[in-house]
Amino acid sequence: MPDAAPPLYFTTPIFYANAEPHIGHTYTLVVADMLARFWRARGRRVFVVTGTDEHGDKIAQAAAKHGMDPKTWVDRMSVTWKDTWRAVGLEYDHFVRTTDPDHEAFVQKVLSEIHARGDITFDRYTGLYCYGCERFYQERELDGGLCPDHRTPPVEIAEENYFFRMEKYQERLLRLLDERPELVSPDGYRREVLALLREPIGDLCISRPKSRLTWGIELPFDDRYVTYVWFDALLSYVSAVQSAGQPALWNAAHHLIAKDIVKPHAIYWPTMLMAAGLPIFQQLHVHGYWQMNQGKMSKSLGNVVLPADVRDRFGMDAFRFYVLRDKSYGGDADFSEEGLVARLNADLANGLGNLASRVLAMQQRYFQGEVQPLAPEAVDLALRQAFADARRELDVHVGEFAFHRALEALWRALDHANKYVTETAPFSLAKDPAKRPRVGAILHELCEALRVTAQLIEPFMPETARKLASQLVIPESDLPRLELEWGTTFPPGHRTLAPVSLFPRIESA
Repeated sequence: MPDAAPPLYFTTPIFYANAEPHIGHTYTLVVADMLARFWRARGRRVFVVTGTDEHGDKIAQAAAKHGMDPKTWVDRMSVTWKDTWRAVGLEYDHFVRTTDPDHEAFVQKVLSEIHARGDITFDRYTGLYCYGCERFYQERELDGGLCPDHRTPPVEIAEENYFFRMEKYQERLLRLLDERPELVSPDGYRREVLALLREPIGDLCISRPKSRLTWGIELPFDDRYVTYVWFDALLSYVSAVQSAGQPALWNAAHHLIAKDIVKPHAIYWPTMLMAAGLPIFQQLHVHGYWQMNQGKMSKSLGNVVLPADVRDRFGMDAFRFYVLRDKSYGGDADFSEEGLVARLNADLANGLGNLASRVLAMQQRYFQGEVQPLAPEAVDLALRQAFADARRELDVHVGEFAFHRALEALWRALDHANKYVTETAPFSLAKDPAKRPRVGAILHELCEALRVTAQLIEPFMPETARKLASQLVIPESDLPRLELEWGTTFPPGHRTLAPVSLFPRIESA
């Protein structure tokens, strides 16, 4: 990738700090971690931000339930989230908290500027409020009178509040979505947003009276009110890069979110940016739900799986492979241990694991690990082409957020490699001493196939990539070096190690 390639700034949602993370949250960070590794290996500068959303009703309620004041509670919960991501090997560049002093100061600055421009007004409002979502709903957004996410009836609230003149920017946002259709992806979600924008969207209530809620950022122009949690939380995407001393990265922002928060991100957020005079983000990448028992995985519904539990039982790389391989990014998918075990056994143990074990075992048995010279034949060139095709397809599919197709492409190459072992039959040729040079050449080709596999899977399964590199005795620093030519990795005298199982089979979940 040329030096002139622009940087990439990926954000996860800042997750609500009312409970510990589950695998629905983990999936989004897995995607961010994978994208960062993938693009860095291709020469791009990447910055990843995650964090915790620490204000609002639900936080105050969770703190009270545990006998704590809200600040003590969120201090504890933010550590829990950081510890979880560290424990399961998910990396990021900056962790933002909405209670950070610089974030709070930034929110108040933006509020003051928008208020000074006349885009914040004071009025009385009656609406249907969901405490779980911490937002007002219109009747047409409800499902049988219930919040579509929490399956509870909203409460009618009437009170005086401050309102952001969101509707003033409605037509401008419609034009933007027409001019930049890639702004919200996949396109089905853009069409949903367009449908909402073809109806009156009204103005956005951006405050809560302290008589009802004190846990929030105080409005800079009226100390009787605190800021609505969404107006606070969304601004963290900008405050994070400013706090990190890299404000220019905002121009490269790509948001990774689940579909339940499309409306705040695709309508509230761009209109807020317009009012604040800030550039619009590059893209909003919307993914579907991980479901259990036919319902969205949710803390409030109690049907969650914790990431550390999955890591301890199956390994984090098996989890990463499963969630990236079994789910089309924009759609929903069912999470099950049976599905994870099936993938682990079929693709990881029988596919990649078996190939690595066979190749490295023969390398030890016939040559004490020493890699022999190449002497390519047509069948060898076909193997090389299979992996070159995989590399090309993988780059295309990751660029399209089709991660499942990227892994399909790589596993087609691995299937080719397993068939190559059967077709060339080095285990049979080795019985004839005269054919030992051909056996050595075949195994060299297969070691190269394993080396390329380690490089290509590193963003998806970093621990597995490191294990493969260790057994091939190549430095981990070579993993991002995608420019390495086939046949240049193993100089004369290079020795590989005896195989160690990458993925032991699991008989039952």
